[in-house]
Amino acid sequence: MSKKKNNIFAPQSSEKMKKEKIKERAISEAQRYLDNAKTMLSEKAGKKGDFYTDVKYVKTACGTAYCGVLIIIDAYIAINGEVLKLPKYARKSIEYYQANLATRNTTMLNYLNAAYRVLHLNGYYEGETKYAIIQAGMNVLKELTEYFRDKC
Repeated sequence: MSKKKNNIFAPQSSEKMKKEKIKERAISEAQRYLDNAKTMLSEKAGKKGDFYTDVKYVKTACGTAYCGVLIIIDAYIAINGEVLKLPKYARKSIEYYQANLATRNTTMLNYLNAAYRVLHLNGYYEGETKYAIIQAGMNVLKELTEYFRDKC
């Protein structure tokens, strides 16, 4: 009767595969959110000169893109673990995300802060319609996704 040898590397490679799957799904989903936001801007928001003309669609597109940012950040936290644990039933806040990135990845923290200000506060809440500003916010999600794919 032969004994099976325990492969000490099996859990690690299984864990690595799980993390890669989380990463792939997040990148794919964030790209889908970015595509939806860009489509909304180009097809619904209208543009006259340097400004979008329909604030409703700009706000919706910015909210959609910001959700894409949070998908990437949530995946990063899922892969690397939480620094700040949430109490049961508590909602995630910008402070939660900042605390979980501050000591681990300042580049991702900078992308998060930029997205929070441009997409969430200026675009979604305040209804910013300046084309260049909104496009800069969309680029934050694109750059964050690329950074996460290539460097994390």
